[in-house]
Amino acid sequence: MFAEKCGHRLLPSITPSLRCYLPPIGVSILQLINSYSFSSSRRRYRLNRVIADDMESEKELMNKAKRNVNSRLCRVSGSMTEVMEIQAENPKFHVLFIPGNPGVVSFYKDFLESLNEFLDGNASITAIGQISHTSKDWESGKLFSLQEQIDHKVDFIRRELEGVKVPIVLVGHSIGSYISLEMLKKCSEKVVYCIGLYPFLTLNQQSTKQSVIGKLAASSVLSASASFLIASLRLLPLWAARRLVSSSIGAGWSDTAVQATCTHLRQYHTMRNVLYMAMTEFRELAAEPDWDFMRENQKKLAFLFGIDDHWGPLQLFEEISKQAPATSLSIEREGHTHGFCCTVAGSVWVAQHVATLIKDQLSHLQ
Repeated sequence: MFAEKCGHRLLPSITPSLRCYLPPIGVSILQLINSYSFSSSRRRYRLNRVIADDMESEKELMNKAKRNVNSRLCRVSGSMTEVMEIQAENPKFHVLFIPGNPGVVSFYKDFLESLNEFLDGNASITAIGQISHTSKDWESGKLFSLQEQIDHKVDFIRRELEGVKVPIVLVGHSIGSYISLEMLKKCSEKVVYCIGLYPFLTLNQQSTKQSVIGKLAASSVLSASASFLIASLRLLPLWAARRLVSSSIGAGWSDTAVQATCTHLRQYHTMRNVLYMAMTEFRELAAEPDWDFMRENQKKLAFLFGIDDHWGPLQLFEEISKQAPATSLSIEREGHTHGFCCTVAGSVWVAQHVATLIKDQLSHLQ
């Protein structure tokens, strides 16, 4: 049961925080890049934990999720695109999920399956990856900006989801939250709700980590060098790469996240696009969010923030509450970090939260 105070949700504890540590083997650049979307600089908060004899383990939680997510490739805006989806027989609405950066949809497999379960199978769910954040270099080394990624997602709605007759709900993670807001601007006739998870909507001038990543991404020489260094890990066989990730940056991660890292982030073209997209993000998000648009659509918006998340700091939470007070705002206090999708517990917890938001919103529309 969610407790509400002043219109903002304060969420109860479910699982303890998970721990990651730095590798002793010289992959610090990969750790830094990984921190862009899949980790947080937060201190691990030891919160009061609910301890009960019938408390379910992470494995038992995940076993509740339906395992029927499907993967496919399709061309959108002329670019080969990785898509994951779950089709409902008689959907009441359609959830379109936009990942962060890295925009590898397979990181979110556990989350999507859990979301399907918590929505009782009443929604079709589609997750669309960022262009060229793929396991193969379909685009022959071309680099894609934030704006090109936004246009790509808008084109997906207008072409792939043109025939969808039920309401569309956008869910975005990190920079995917910003992309979702831009999609709402251009597809307001089809989209009824927009949820941002650990949103990256504007630069955080107090973040040292953002400053370092910004400088790395802004230099073509450094970006190419870092991408080449990370891609050199392809020399390892898959089993060795999995063991390396599991014992270093991916300690405590799910098998899903470890596999996605090994298949996608060891690719030179993927890392170059991750950093190029980041460079254009830092340019675009130097400005303040579009408060006028957010005020006009505040009843269609919801955001989930984390404790000490430098991508979506609590200062942004407070600013949104002032600028667009009817926006649904929540703070996650479980220690799942910005990269919730890298653990089973994080994927399940956030999926349950998203499902509750959607059910509440759609019940008001009916």
